[in-house]
Amino acid sequence: MRSDAERLQDILEAIKRIQSRAQVDRLQQDELLQVWVLYHLQIVGEALRSLSSELIQRYPEIPWSQMVGLRNLKHLYKEPPATPKRTKRKSKQ
Repeated sequence: MRSDAERLQDILEAIKRIQSRAQVDRLQQDELLQVWVLYHLQIVGEALRSLSSELIQRYPEIPWSQMVGLRNLKHLYKEPPATPKRTKRKSKQ
């Protein structure tokens, strides 16, 4: 099991990566970059979710549950395209 310190380091690394590449003007135009940022936000959310209750209780002023919600951003983003329904072919008789 990873320690809180390791998880916090994961969070910092993901944030640094986002800050290094995600300028607002590029982000609005580059779908691949949008997906990349969402991936790193999910890393942040998952790492936050795995922090110990001791650490979370030590800092009650931090909105932990809201930040953990970052891992669910993919559900708020664009819906995947609908999958076409398959139709049965009529057999030739």
